Amino acid sequence: MDLQEVERVKVALYARVSTSEGDEKQDPENQLIRLRDFAKLHGWEIYKEYIDYASGAAPVREQLSEMLKDASAHRIHAILIVRIDRIMRSLTHLLNLMGDLKHYGVELICSDQNIDTSSPEGRYFLSNLGAFAEYEREVIAMRTKEGLRRAKLQGKRLGKPPNTALTDRILELRSQGLSPKQIGEQLEPKLSRAAVKQRIRRGRIQRRKENKT
Repeated sequence: MDLQEVERVKVALYARVSTSEGDEKQDPENQLIRLRDFAKLHGWEIYKEYIDYASGAAPVREQLSEMLKDASAHRIHAILIVRIDRIMRSLTHLLNLMGDLKHYGVELICSDQNIDTSSPEGRYFLSNLGAFAEYEREVIAMRTKEGLRRAKLQGKRLGKPPNTALTDRILELRSQGLSPKQIGEQLEPKLSRAAVKQRIRRGRIQRRKENKT
């Protein structure tokens, strides 16, 4: 579709933020401001703003699904995003999305990457960029797994630090002669017998280390 031939272009603004990203990206308003300015610059009418709070690989995004429903109903002519990573989950997802939008007669435009699927060049560049984005994500995931595996081999504890106050309480009750099962029943929330025994074992090991220092 040539948007220049449309008398009254209606666009959807789509923004996505993830809680795993930096503070600068937490607020979708950072993306929406740029998208609003982009639409205003081209004289396009904003039909609706759609915002998802989810990771890039999230299998379901409610607002994305809602936007695609509006696209299929021909309520919009184009979707504006700041970058391709805001909307794609994988290269396969991106290619399927492009196919659906083509069927709906809706263009995908990236304000910060100069991508416009209304041109053959834009579609070609978009597919290549999507492949690189997926490759980068897979490399990051692989490095994260390698780092966790290395930390585990080095004996480093992974995950949240233990609740020392809870461990101290369990050791105190144990010193009073209570069984692991009885201790677990007195705690809030309750712990299983196996969980209490594990806490007792770790707590005693930690105290022996502290006594040696």
